[in-house]
Amino acid sequence: MKHSSIVGGSTAKRVIRCPGSVKLAADAPPRPTSKYAEEGTLLHEAMAQYLFDSDKHQDIRQGLTEAQREKFDAAIMCLEELDPHNKMDMWIEANVHFGDLLPDVFGSCDVLGRMGDRVIVLDWKFGDGVPVQAEENEQLMFYAAAAMRTPLYDDVFKDAREIECVIIQPPFTRRWLTGFDRIRQFERELLHAVKTALKPNPPLSTGEHCRFCPAKPLCPEMTGEAARVLAAKAREVDTEQLSAYLEMADRLEHWIADVRQFATELLEQNISIPKYKLVAKRGVRKWADEAQAKAALLAHLPESEVVETSLISPAQAEKKLKKLKLTLPEGSVVSVSSGNTMASEDDPRPPVLLIGQQLTKALGKLV
Repeated sequence: MKHSSIVGGSTAKRVIRCPGSVKLAADAPPRPTSKYAEEGTLLHEAMAQYLFDSDKHQDIRQGLTEAQREKFDAAIMCLEELDPHNKMDMWIEANVHFGDLLPDVFGSCDVLGRMGDRVIVLDWKFGDGVPVQAEENEQLMFYAAAAMRTPLYDDVFKDAREIECVIIQPPFTRRWLTGFDRIRQFERELLHAVKTALKPNPPLSTGEHCRFCPAKPLCPEMTGEAARVLAAKAREVDTEQLSAYLEMADRLEHWIADVRQFATELLEQNISIPKYKLVAKRGVRKWADEAQAKAALLAHLPESEVVETSLISPAQAEKKLKKLKLTLPEGSVVSVSSGNTMASEDDPRPPVLLIGQQLTKALGKLV
């Protein structure tokens, strides 16, 4: 996750929208780290270790808390869904740069991949807050544009027809398919922003991009807004009322959970709810028959690689077999969902067919 001090993947959106933030951020005092940032760094490192050597899967998990293990396992599952047959060639923590076009501008892409005629640019997000979208994501476009300028990755882009930008924010995978023209257009936008940032008195602009800007306390645009609020004589905070609001928020959180649970139960009873549907939770790949799978794997791999404390997972077996240019035996793996969950009608997953209940109702009408 290395990036230059001028602009990197995580700051590209801000620099394009507010070129003046570059100089302000350089003068700002270092921001203290947070537990969320530390957890994100830890999970990024865990994923990199796993992708470099999946045999250390269990060792990596032992260094994580239970909540972190859930995110780690979910991220692996999302990656398996993206590349179900383990056919993607991957470059982990790929160091990319813009060469002579933008000297000293570089970054580190979590995963740069090639699958068929498609280039994959993937970034892990482990925060629980606002969902990060892949479409028109400046960070991913920064990595794609920089990788195209990095000679080391010429073969990744050779004869490629399209570029897919992917955000894996467990348990969700968000994908956006784009072309080389859009990435080149982004590169021109970035080049213009950086040149503007290096001029005297570059323009400042406030907006959504200010959220993580370290220069907010120094920014005249931000302080100007603060001054306008003060000039409007905003009322002082009523702490008694704020306390009441917090109690109300606690009650509302429980109420929201109950509403979701009640709606899910109605959908499971085949009662339709406008704009919502019941979908299967993400499936976990499991062995259809562990004994048969173990016997098949032992025909190609030593027992020490097939059995750790238990039979290795299909994903681990697939990686080991790939090195031998072999694939999993047909029919040896099944995908098992852990249950159903409610989702909005625009969710890409198909609705669950409650066949058992439908048959019971149909038979009941015949009696």
